[in-house]
Amino acid sequence: MKSAENGIVLGMSAAFSGPSGGLGNELYRGARACFDQVNADGGVGGRPVSLDVRDDGYQPGRCVANTTALMEREDVFALFGYVGTPTVARVLPLLQAHQDEHIYLFFPFSGAQPQREPPHGEFAFNLRPSYRAETAGLVDNLLDTGRQRIGVFYQDDDYGRSGSAGVREALRRRGEEVAGEATYRRGEAFAHSMAPQVEALKAGDPEAVICVGAYAACAAFLRDAVDGGLRVPIANLSFVGSENLLHLITAEHPNSRVYTDLLVHSQVVPSYEDDSMPAVREYRELITRHDPQPPQALNVDGYRPFAHSFASLEGFLNAKLIAEVLRRMGGTAGREGIERAVFTVQDYDLGIGERVSFSPDRRQGLLRVYYTVVEDGRFVPLANWRGIGSG
Repeated sequence: MKSAENGIVLGMSAAFSGPSGGLGNELYRGARACFDQVNADGGVGGRPVSLDVRDDGYQPGRCVANTTALMEREDVFALFGYVGTPTVARVLPLLQAHQDEHIYLFFPFSGAQPQREPPHGEFAFNLRPSYRAETAGLVDNLLDTGRQRIGVFYQDDDYGRSGSAGVREALRRRGEEVAGEATYRRGEAFAHSMAPQVEALKAGDPEAVICVGAYAACAAFLRDAVDGGLRVPIANLSFVGSENLLHLITAEHPNSRVYTDLLVHSQVVPSYEDDSMPAVREYRELITRHDPQPPQALNVDGYRPFAHSFASLEGFLNAKLIAEVLRRMGGTAGREGIERAVFTVQDYDLGIGERVSFSPDRRQGLLRVYYTVVEDGRFVPLANWRGIGSG
């Protein structure tokens, strides 16, 4: 196992290339900023923490191959920072098959249900809230502003269907139904036309649309919705990659607010500009100090990172928490004690105003969902749902 003489090695398979590559790169950079400082301070019990990273391009088959290599050939201590529901869902059965080896998946960048429910929920630990929490919050807030007809645009896979089911469930609780739907295939690029999906949704006369997808496709849908005359609030979940989506839109339409003034994004971490929070101040300081770059060998697309992003802040918080778990293991070099160490995390102050707790019956650390809109070319906290589009 790579955790004694060689330090503590965590295995990470994520999208570092392709239309969703920004997600893995940002998540990785935030985690590296934290681990670089942990190592500068002497590591965990004198052992440095490192990441063995693999690019899966957000493709389940590649993720399975990467994970098999990380567990069986590289013998990593744990899996960490995976990106996406379709990939995570395929990996969970592998963890079940290796359960005697005590290998767990920590803090995937996914709010879906498979890693939160039987039969595979016991093999993963989540920090972020679920997609059900995000979709319920979006639905409730939109309905409370009088927008009763809500459509859904989603990726046609496990992720999209999980989020779409959350939208439907939230609507049913309020006595409403989906006012139309449209799907797209995973991996679509920004250049792809989403005009057919826009027309399908317009037929249902929606007063808002909730999108469950990745940034390239959702940016294309936003562009084509506005161009096609669908002038309603368009909401995205945290997974979308807010800064990546905004960059695509503003690069093509740098002086037009018409594409962003009705845009709403839910988030699972606070604003990276909120320096009233100790962890946000620490994140901003360390990502500047260490300036971690995308993994050179995997950066085939020449990805250029953002100074700050919601995804890199999430990666930083993920790393901060797993470092704490590793410290609580004391001098234990084996994996056998890692689950017990996680369950000792009770009412832990992560530095974002919401304390973290785990137990055998609770494998998700955070519950709060945040909401943001675009102002002056950046995402800021949403203060008034009824004021969407009025600026």
